[in-house]
Amino acid sequence: MAITGTTDDAMTAVLAARWKAASKKLCDLARAIPDGRFESEQVSGTRSCGDLLRHVAYWNRYIADSLNGRKVDDSANELSRDDYPDKGPILAELEKTNREIANRMSRNIDAKVLELISTAFEHVSEHYGQLTVYARLLGVVPPASRS
Repeated sequence: MAITGTTDDAMTAVLAARWKAASKKLCDLARAIPDGRFESEQVSGTRSCGDLLRHVAYWNRYIADSLNGRKVDDSANELSRDDYPDKGPILAELEKTNREIANRMSRNIDAKVLELISTAFEHVSEHYGQLTVYARLLGVVPPASRS
């Protein structure tokens, strides 16, 4: 079955729009976490909100670099806390990588690109759910759940 240009255009537009919405939800929720609780473990042995977001930003960077043909680094699993010590720099990197991924989605999508995009959606969704639990433990209602 051949895919027409119209179908390709629709697919890229839908994927880019859904990515922007999903990544915005994560960033909005991260902003809602109180600064004073951003680096505390909610449950012993789990990542702090900051650690979780450094992890997501690291893998967003990996996906953005892969999508854009740049050399990738898969050795660390999260951004360095020394380089990204608190909410401001972490959110800046998340937003930057979110934009890079969305921008790449607006171009031709082949099977390799679609696989990376699917991985990005899965990863962001998994950690959005985790961050939602952390936020609720802190008494924060996620922005997407507010009426």
